[in-house]
Amino acid sequence: EGGLVEFVKFMNAHKNPLHPQPIYLKKERDGILIEVGVQYNDSYNETILSFVNNINTIEGGTHVSGFKSALTRVCVKYSKENKLVKDDMTLQGEDIREGLTAVICAKLHAPQFEGQTKTKLGNSEVEGLVESVVSEGLTRFFEENRTVANKILEKAVLAAQARMAARKARDLTRRKGAL
Repeated sequence: EGGLVEFVKFMNAHKNPLHPQPIYLKKERDGILIEVGVQYNDSYNETILSFVNNINTIEGGTHVSGFKSALTRVCVKYSKENKLVKDDMTLQGEDIREGLTAVICAKLHAPQFEGQTKTKLGNSEVEGLVESVVSEGLTRFFEENRTVANKILEKAVLAAQARMAARKARDLTRRKGAL
């Protein structure tokens, strides 16, 4: 009961969510139903579960890559438009996905899986479909819920700063070792 939203809440039950209600996107195009549930928490790992016709695609596939690219593009665009990042900083996908809990569900008539174990989706048309659904839905959500969007992107900016600081420290250590 409650479907994808309740599943995302269940997965974040023992974590501190950044926003109380998960972001829920659902759209059907060309006979393919796409459902996405997203919620951020204060942890450092990402959890992305993907399903095709209720089969858990452990290795992901085209629906997951479409989700990731749309999420990254929308967040980078929003952060630049609202001046949440400095000019010398670039947000990367791993920064944006830090603390993410997402469930991606696709229902289609003729899924093409890679391998016999059905752990990776291969339908190329699903990637573009998921990408458009997620970018339209997230853009609308960010415009309507600016405080939630700002919280999410503040976390991404912190992750980017930590990544850049770690790289600087690593480079400094290597230079000292070379001397």
